[in-house]
Amino acid sequence: MVMHECERVGLDFVDSAPYRFVSTVDLAITPEQLFEVLADETSWPHWASVITKVTWTSPLPRGVGTTRTVDMRGGITGAEEFLAWEPFERMAFRFNTTTTGSIAAFAEDYRVVPTPTGCHLTWIMAMKPAGLAGRLGLLAGRPVMGRLFQRFLHNLRRYTDERFAAR
Repeated sequence: MVMHECERVGLDFVDSAPYRFVSTVDLAITPEQLFEVLADETSWPHWASVITKVTWTSPLPRGVGTTRTVDMRGGITGAEEFLAWEPFERMAFRFNTTTTGSIAAFAEDYRVVPTPTGCHLTWIMAMKPAGLAGRLGLLAGRPVMGRLFQRFLHNLRRYTDERFAAR
């Protein structure tokens, strides 16, 4: 498997990236329960249907610098490094390497705010495509991607409703 280096962006990239997708959802669970789900590698394929497997590649405890590998549909794999890990409030990561040459830089940021009925999640996906094919593909797919990412969060709400209903 050939891995392509990505730019080692910082947290500021999430707000300054050439392509940003912002999705939000209100969840009927606590921020602690949401972090339980986000830290659970087996939960991701249940709500983010593009993900097929998540593997933590560094030992506990989780924190800034923690790494994991994410396998996705289409044979894409990303090696991630966490840039933020603030339990129950925020987690963010970037791709250090990926199997696709169409991504120059990639980061995600999950921001959690408690609400009277659970919590509010803002998910920001930020990316910079590589090469003409990457830019054209992203431009063509942008509207579809925005809807897909919002659907992931609706899936997350359904998943968390089911997961915590029995508790």
